[in-house]
Amino acid sequence: MASLTLASPTIKTKRALSVRELMWRRFKRNRLAVMGAVFLTLMYLTAAFAGFLAPYGLRTTHEQFASIPPQLPRFIDVEGRFHLRPFVYALEGKVDPATFKRVFAPDTSQRYPLLFFAKGDPYKLFGFIPANRHFVTAQEPGKMFLLGTDKQARDLFTRVLYGSQVSLTVGLLGVALSLVIGTLVGIATGFYGGTLDIIVQRIIEVLLAFPQLPLWLALAALVPPTMSSIRVFFMISIVLSIVNWGALALQVRGMVLSLREQDYIRAARYANASDRYIILRHLFPNTLSHVLVIATLAIPSMILGETALSFLGLGIRPPLTSWGLLLNETQYVRVLLQQPWILTPAFFVVATIIAFNFLGDGLRDAADPFSK
Repeated sequence: MASLTLASPTIKTKRALSVRELMWRRFKRNRLAVMGAVFLTLMYLTAAFAGFLAPYGLRTTHEQFASIPPQLPRFIDVEGRFHLRPFVYALEGKVDPATFKRVFAPDTSQRYPLLFFAKGDPYKLFGFIPANRHFVTAQEPGKMFLLGTDKQARDLFTRVLYGSQVSLTVGLLGVALSLVIGTLVGIATGFYGGTLDIIVQRIIEVLLAFPQLPLWLALAALVPPTMSSIRVFFMISIVLSIVNWGALALQVRGMVLSLREQDYIRAARYANASDRYIILRHLFPNTLSHVLVIATLAIPSMILGETALSFLGLGIRPPLTSWGLLLNETQYVRVLLQQPWILTPAFFVVATIIAFNFLGDGLRDAADPFSK
């Protein structure tokens, strides 16, 4: 009699997620952090291609068009007809008989279409590639001022795009310098301790005892007024990093003090591993994720620092521009009442800082995927 054999059921086992996958899944659950990351990615891409996206050059002035409010493109004309290609009306200047000020109104008898990928003012893409193609601009002699113009008849939208290059880069460069100094000092003091730790802690305490803004102002005032704009840019980055490295060093030191008592560190010491091996193989990788989170949360303060210094006239100088330098004109109430659109750079500052805070909170939660 033939024997019957029963097939054993196959059991599918679910693969365990790695720590990196758990961190990514934890980060994706934070929608605000994802939105912040998307917004910042768009902002940095916009800054990288500012010359291409800007309708005009950074130093281009439009005579007789000073202090014009925003002029948005249109699809529907005054007669109610729809046009597939957006257009702008010509601007007609008149003198207000009540205030004796020159005001501008659209001249509906002259319509100028917008041109895409058209030739315009020359610029250098990424700072070294000569180009003259712009994403969109108005057909001459038409003008397109999406955010209006300033008192020197310069397109504010163009200057905001170019200003983002400086404001966003200063934050990254300042944090990068703080990151290097703070990480090296924090690991060294936390690992070796002793007299080095005592001396460094006293220096950090002195730095942290001063309010940030007055210290920034004092250090920025030391920059010679004859220094070139590029050198001023790097000097401001150094000033911002000098003030901020101490807090990062304290946090890294605390982490290293906790890690150096772990069993795997003791095992490495018993195996006669060198200090360099322990630091590079164990301590630095275990502090890296937290250091990156701290750096992300520190970038907003760097951007605010540059904005404050440039707003007060001690930061970035022409011919460069930044969001803080653009806000320098908003110091006078009379100007704000007459030209409220010049406050537009403040929106980009606030939105960028909020996005960095959202991203930093998401990265901080993702760095500890096992916490509830």
